[in-house]
Amino acid sequence: MRRNHFLAAAGICLALIVYATLARLAGRPALMGHHEAYWVVVIERFSAYGLLGFLLSFLLPGRFALACFLVFAVAGVLEIMQAFTPDRDPGIFDVLQKAAGGTVGVILAQTILAFLPRPPS
Repeated sequence: MRRNHFLAAAGICLALIVYATLARLAGRPALMGHHEAYWVVVIERFSAYGLLGFLLSFLLPGRFALACFLVFAVAGVLEIMQAFTPDRDPGIFDVLQKAAGGTVGVILAQTILAFLPRPPS
């Protein structure tokens, strides 16, 4: 039952990331308005992908490489898809920020999972 909750949370997180990444700038959600400082945008990206990596890691316990690959793939594919949106601009540094956030989320979740008691088999 707990796995279903993580699956739903990861799906919702991914849907929100896709919307925020591919929506027009006027419809994009923003923490502090549409004239945010660059560091706020970096924190948004880092934390969103960190949460996605965290949730994916709980869905895939013990599969560090697969969870990281999925986060990298999502970040890369969405950045490429931004090239087809007229008012958005893809960038390699955006992908690196998102991948770093996802990796930190995966590492944090894997560390937590390492200290949790194992269920009886």
